[in-house]
Amino acid sequence: MLTKIARWWWGDFQEGELKKFGLLSLIFGLVIGVYWFLRPLKDSVFSSVVGSNYIPWAKMLSLIVVFPLVLIYSKLVDMFPRQRMFYALCTIYGLLALLFAFLMNNSTYGLSAGLYGADRWWGWAWYVYVESFGSLIVALFWAFTADTTEPESAARGYPLVAFGGQLGNIFGPLALVLIMHNFAHFELGPEGDLPAGAAQTSASVHAGSVVFAAVIMAFIIVLVKIFMATVPKEQLVGYHAKNEKSEGSEPGFFEGLRLIFSSAYLIGIFAIISFYEIIVTVLDFNFKTLASEQFTMSHELTKYLAHYGIWVGVVSMLSILLGINKIQRSLGIGASLALLPILIATAVLTFKSYPVVSVLFWIMVFSKAVNYALNQPSMKQLYIPTSKDAKYKSQAFIEMYGSRGSKAFASSVNLWRKTFIEKFGGVAGVEKFIFMCTIASLGIVGIWLPVTFYLGRKFKKAVDEKSVVV
Repeated sequence: MLTKIARWWWGDFQEGELKKFGLLSLIFGLVIGVYWFLRPLKDSVFSSVVGSNYIPWAKMLSLIVVFPLVLIYSKLVDMFPRQRMFYALCTIYGLLALLFAFLMNNSTYGLSAGLYGADRWWGWAWYVYVESFGSLIVALFWAFTADTTEPESAARGYPLVAFGGQLGNIFGPLALVLIMHNFAHFELGPEGDLPAGAAQTSASVHAGSVVFAAVIMAFIIVLVKIFMATVPKEQLVGYHAKNEKSEGSEPGFFEGLRLIFSSAYLIGIFAIISFYEIIVTVLDFNFKTLASEQFTMSHELTKYLAHYGIWVGVVSMLSILLGINKIQRSLGIGASLALLPILIATAVLTFKSYPVVSVLFWIMVFSKAVNYALNQPSMKQLYIPTSKDAKYKSQAFIEMYGSRGSKAFASSVNLWRKTFIEKFGGVAGVEKFIFMCTIASLGIVGIWLPVTFYLGRKFKKAVDEKSVVV
C-alpha cells in the first residue's frame, strides 16, 4: 500500500530504491526535526540572555566560527568514510547539547539568573552552536546522498527525502510547543506577575528540551548504521561520468574553494544560495525583532517561534503532497529554481506594504516552505553531475559561506535599522529602512532569475552527455 502511494506521488521506484530513500527520508526528517526543535530555542534563549538587538552580531560571529569548522570538515572528509562523519558530528553535537543544558539550568548564570547583556558568553556560543548544526549536518547529509545517487534515481527519490524533512519540520517544533505548554505554562497573579519559582522552572524545561535533542542525535547515528547495513550495495553507487578523472592524491583544505572560483557553475550555485539568504535574513530580523517586542517571556517567545516552525513544515508538506515537485519533472530544474525568486519578490513587496508581525509571520512561513519543498531538493540535485571534491568540499564551502557569509552581510545591513531610527525617529526610521531594503532586494532578484536558468541549462547538458560540470 505504501509502495503504491509513494510511486503515485514521486514516480515509479525501481527495486531497492524505495527502501533506500525511505531510510534517507527518516534520517533527514530527524536531522531537520532536531534543527527546527533547536531553532526556536536558539532565538528565544539568545534574546532572553543577550538581547534580540544583538542577533545581527551573532550571525556575523557565526561566520567567523564557521571558517575553521569548514577547514576541519574538509580534512575529515579526506580521512574518514562519510558514515563515520555522521557518527562523529552527531556525537560531538550531542555532547555539546548536554553542556548547554547544564548552563541553561544553572541558577547562578543560567536562564533564571536574571542576568542580561552582551557579556553573557554562553548565549553567543549557544547561537553559533545551533547555526553550525544547521549547516554542517545538513550539508553532510546531502553530500552523502548525492554521492550515492544517480540523476534519474534522484528525480524520484529526492522529493521523498524532502517530504521526510517536512515531517521533521512539523514534529520538531510541535514537540517543543507541547513541552512548553505542559511544563512551562504559568498562571499570572492578580497584578500580572509570575508565580514564585517560575523562572527556574522555565529554565529547567528549556534545559530538558535540549537534552531531548541530544537523545535524538544519538538515534540518528543508529539509523545511519542501519542504512549502511541494510541498503544493497548497488543502491549506493553514485553518478559516474565519462570525463570524470580518478583521484590520485588527497587534495588540501582549500581544494573546494579553488574549485568554486574555477567554475561558473559552482559560482552560480553559490550565488542563488547567497541571494536567498541575504533577502530572507533581512525579513527574518524584522520578524524576530517584532516578535521579541510582543512576547517578552522566553517560554512565550519559544512557543510563538515554534508555532512558526510548525506552519513552515505544514505548508511545505502540503506543497509536496499537492505535487510541487512535478514542476521540475515537467518543466525542468531551471523552472523549479526560478519559482523561489519570484515568490521572494512578492514577499518583499508585501512586507513593504504591511510591516507588522502578523503579516511577517506568514511571509516567512511561505518563503521558507517553498525553499524547503522545491528549491532545496532541486538545488541539491545540481551537485550530482559534479566531481567528488565538488560534492563534499565545494558544497561545504558554498553552503557554509554562501549561507553564513550572506547572512553576515545581511546582518550588517540590519544594523542600519537602529541608525535609521536614531536619525529619523521610530516610525519614519523603520519606513525608510524598509524602503531601502525593498529596492535592494528587487535588484538582487533581477540578477537571481537569469542565474537559475543558466544552472538549469548546464545541469541538463551534463546529464544528457553523461559528463561532469566540474
